[in-house]
Amino acid sequence: METHLTRHIASDEPRVMVVDGSKVVRKLIEQVLKADLPGVTVLPCETGAEAKQQLEAGVVDFVTTALRLPDMDGLELASHIREHAPQAYIPIVVVSGDVQERLAARTLTDAVTDYFDKSLGFHALASFIRGYVRPESNTTGDVLYVEDSRVVALATRRMMEKHGLTVLHVVSVEDALALLETAKAQGRGAGADIVLTDVNLKGELTGGDLLDRIRNEFAYGKAELPVLVMTGDDNPKNQAALIRAGANDLVEKPIEERLLITKLLFQLRVGQHARSRAAGEAA
Repeated sequence: METHLTRHIASDEPRVMVVDGSKVVRKLIEQVLKADLPGVTVLPCETGAEAKQQLEAGVVDFVTTALRLPDMDGLELASHIREHAPQAYIPIVVVSGDVQERLAARTLTDAVTDYFDKSLGFHALASFIRGYVRPESNTTGDVLYVEDSRVVALATRRMMEKHGLTVLHVVSVEDALALLETAKAQGRGAGADIVLTDVNLKGELTGGDLLDRIRNEFAYGKAELPVLVMTGDDNPKNQAALIRAGANDLVEKPIEERLLITKLLFQLRVGQHARSRAAGEAA
């Protein structure tokens, strides 16, 4: 994913380009955006070629694109925008139902800022986009952080706390599991909004073991308790195995602050959307 920390757009009248081959999808996204973001200008595009023309015609503050377009792959369009955008930075978000397959295959490129799972619904997408174009002043979220290196943990914790996140740091998988068990027994759910864990840790259990326990023993889904895994292993097969085991995404080491925070904030938004939707359905 893109290595720039998301630069939010503060415009009172943001211009959002929606690229999707389905007229129904384009219309639905436009309707919810206009309801959720008064003053927004939506630029619907059916094809990548049409999107390129819109880009040449004027400034765009935000782009959503499907992965499969009638005339090209959405990632091809994202790369074109990166190379030819008239302004320095445009957030580009992939909206698709098969994002997880692309993540597992490690085929989402650096041209993409974020991704959004279409199954979360278009109202969640509107709220997600609002987080970019009209961000809240403060970031909140509880991070369960598992890292056995004191030096790395101190630096990474400072990165997260600087952006308003609350960090609960433990040095082993065993400690993390104990916290998850306690939170569950006390009726506090997972006790954290997101888990950030290294793969290789001292002790008998690895970050992969923690991931397995979270997804299978505790049965927390990817939206209910997102898990970001930090790894220094650049082997695509090993990275894909972590995604298939239930990691929401990977953060490659050494840690780059802007990339880490971008991924954390995105997964926190996804989790918040999922919990809000579940609460609404239960009411």
